[in-house]
Amino acid sequence: MPVYQLSDKLIFPPPNLAEPEGILAVGGDLSVPRLLLAYSMGIFPWYSEGDPILWWSPDPRLVLIPEEVKVSKSLARVVKSDKYSVTFDRAFDRVIRNCAEARRPQNEGTWIVPEMIEAYCALHRAGFAHSVEVWKAGELSGGLYGVSIGRAFFGESMFSAGRDASKVALVYLARTLESWDFDFIDCQVTTEHLQRMGAYEIPRSAFLKKLERAMTFDTRRGVWSVSDDF
Repeated sequence: MPVYQLSDKLIFPPPNLAEPEGILAVGGDLSVPRLLLAYSMGIFPWYSEGDPILWWSPDPRLVLIPEEVKVSKSLARVVKSDKYSVTFDRAFDRVIRNCAEARRPQNEGTWIVPEMIEAYCALHRAGFAHSVEVWKAGELSGGLYGVSIGRAFFGESMFSAGRDASKVALVYLARTLESWDFDFIDCQVTTEHLQRMGAYEIPRSAFLKKLERAMTFDTRRGVWSVSDDF
């Protein structure tokens, strides 16, 4: 199948036309309307610095059901302790920049390029992108960010400067989304770390059916807050 060249017109080809490795289209822009359309169709941008914008819809897709998040005994003790405090949407720009910097030493994070940072900060200001911050003694020790539309949360990246900090962020996110009746967290591509916490692969066709249902609900826009009452 061909990789589709996008124009200025706000449109994407059907995600099931993606190449076997998941790439669907090239070009376009990172405007808020285009990003929202992409996510609502199961498509997301992922490209390296110096490359054109690439749009993906992988098959299979890794998802995490909020109520099925796996918390080890040791992690549960950390979550219940006062080692960390957790907030939502207090430092979105700092979280996304830390996610970018955390991957550069391993040469695996150049996809969070300045244009991506600017685009997701715009999504945050529009009320669609959210961050989870994990603090220790007033310092940012970990976190994650992603996009929320309907009852779906599309996880983008996480970082950890303190032991288990990113895991704590994911536990708080999952439990909060469970309380809000979210259907799933889209983890996009498979990692052992996320699988150990309960994420599992499903065919793209099954993911798109889940997504279609999630899109029928209103989006929880604006600044989110987290409860410590778990």
